[in-house]
Amino acid sequence: MADAPRLTVLVTGSSGRTGQIAYKKLKEQHEQFIPRGLVRSEESKQKIGPDSDNIYIADIRDANGIAPAFQGADAVIILTSSVPKMKPGFDPTKGGRPEFYYEDGQFPEQVDWIGQKNQIDDAKAAGVKHVVLVGSMGGTNPNHPLNSLGNGNILVWKRKAEQYLADSGITYTIIRPGGLLDKEGGLRELVVGKDDELLQTDTKSIPRADVAEVCIQALQFEEAKFKALDLASKPEGGGTPTKDFKALFEQISSRF
Repeated sequence: MADAPRLTVLVTGSSGRTGQIAYKKLKEQHEQFIPRGLVRSEESKQKIGPDSDNIYIADIRDANGIAPAFQGADAVIILTSSVPKMKPGFDPTKGGRPEFYYEDGQFPEQVDWIGQKNQIDDAKAAGVKHVVLVGSMGGTNPNHPLNSLGNGNILVWKRKAEQYLADSGITYTIIRPGGLLDKEGGLRELVVGKDDELLQTDTKSIPRADVAEVCIQALQFEEAKFKALDLASKPEGGGTPTKDFKALFEQISSRF
């Protein structure tokens, strides 16, 4: 590996919670990677902190505006996602459920479909060699509760973008994690599956740091190319922490 040229890797959504971890991990592995980030605003860039020297600011809904970030990149990790907001005034003591909404212009159709389609198109036009797209488990069920949040159908639009990538001709890896945990990574045994089968088991969540690690590992193994995987983890202490990512990717045969 010592003589291999460093890969320029663009992380989009690099100011999000998982995106920040992925960007930082790439920075730490500077013998192998030259990281770039793409964020929506100067405010988002500030979240990344002092290491934000190679960050592009542009809106993924604008295909031309984000195109420069993709030029010269070897690989892209797509971690952009719409985020439902809770309507103010919810009182948990009164029972019922909170209501959610999406901000104007930030609906899943605009962010998770059009925004991701733009990124895939720009990656293809720029000659990017590998795109890792992080989606979500639950996409096989149109009636999944996440789809009703803010009437956004978030998993439907994410799935549409995943299919677009799979059909694009670019080398891809589609990662669909379960529930994301703000816990330390590298301490759990990771579990892969397909078609949301893991949602029927007790292992259906995963630390964000482990998702970020799998994204970066996917760039390094032939076994991860042209594959789609559901991803979760056993509880901490409930298995052997995953270290052999080649073996993890070898467990997967599904292309979508």
